[in-house]
Amino acid sequence: QVQLVESGGGLVQPGGSLRLSCAASGSILSIIAMGWYRQAPGEQRELVALISNGGSTNYADSVKGRFTISRDFAKNTVYLQMNSLKPEDTAVYYCKVVVPTARNTDLEVWGQGTLVTVSP
Repeated sequence: QVQLVESGGGLVQPGGSLRLSCAASGSILSIIAMGWYRQAPGEQRELVALISNGGSTNYADSVKGRFTISRDFAKNTVYLQMNSLKPEDTAVYYCKVVVPTARNTDLEVWGQGTLVTVSP
């Protein structure tokens, strides 16, 4: 089974930086994409950044220019560098990996989440 473990969350002041890491383990032969989502209480989970095997990236408009996603798929790992953090970035951040299956569908596996709090 595929499992994800996130790390790097914590408390940071506005304008500060954090770097999140997500490591996947288990039976992984290839990766279609890995990404980061976030969810604040009472809100839907939203895409923060996604990176494909080929290196293509997608970012939420709210984080463009501040966050950078990168990956080392050889190590089944994805990172999220977060700069110029704002209080509205406060959320639980979840890592996701998309892997192919033997069927004509992709499998999504989620991590347990890591809390990022931006506050004075």
